[in-house]
Amino acid sequence: MIRILLALALLSPGLATAQSRPSHCIAIADAAPGLSYIQQASFRDPLPDYTVRISYLTHSAFLLQTPGGVSAVTDFPGFIGSADFLPDVVTMNHAHSSHWARFPDPAIPHVLRGWSDTFGQPADHDLEVGDLLVRNVSTDIRSAQGGVEDNGNSIFIFEVEGLCIGHLGHLHHEPSDAQYAAIGRLDVLMVPVDGGMTLDTPSMVRVVERLKSSVVLPMHWFSGASLEWFLTETSDSFAIERRTTSDLTLSLRDLPARPTIIVLQPQTLTDAPD
Repeated sequence: MIRILLALALLSPGLATAQSRPSHCIAIADAAPGLSYIQQASFRDPLPDYTVRISYLTHSAFLLQTPGGVSAVTDFPGFIGSADFLPDVVTMNHAHSSHWARFPDPAIPHVLRGWSDTFGQPADHDLEVGDLLVRNVSTDIRSAQGGVEDNGNSIFIFEVEGLCIGHLGHLHHEPSDAQYAAIGRLDVLMVPVDGGMTLDTPSMVRVVERLKSSVVLPMHWFSGASLEWFLTETSDSFAIERRTTSDLTLSLRDLPARPTIIVLQPQTLTDAPD
């Protein structure tokens, strides 16, 4: 395994390759090595080996950064801050305009849409960029006319340094058993907690409790009320940690003694003055 990781580290972050390694999140869904987390000062700081930095940018957009220098932004809305920075990968969902960009910067190497160009057909992503693997599991969404758009959303899963990180996107229904199986193990889960525009709070709580992620990061909360309701409903199953910062650095070491919901404060990217 160490040789594989070293080989991946030698790959250029901008170089995407065909899928050459199996998903460890699916293949070892019952094995959950631990993780610990520490703080970093800037999103431009280099990362130690075997770590991943996650920064909450806005709404449902997170920046993921790997020790190999690869970066990805979830539910990319187009603007992520004033810093002169372009990620290597962006993922998008089109349930609402705040979850995708109609004209993303053409300099972004990999733009992964959570829906297919063929209406109703699932998107199919399995991308390896440097030390990051990105794949998706399609789900349905409500259509503007009140019906259902088959496969209109994607749960994106990011695998790096042994960690399995999932972003539920604009989830409108509880996943099926087949979808849960395709998702596999998730050590870190980004979950919308608006209470109704996506899933209602009791349904979302069931999803979170079934996935049993070690770290849960709430997102897509429009008011403190919806966030507090979600925290209240999950407090029997999860420890609650509130932070005043926007970022978190994770590594596969020691799992929290109890699965933990960590509330981060969204902040778009800026470069600190010299």
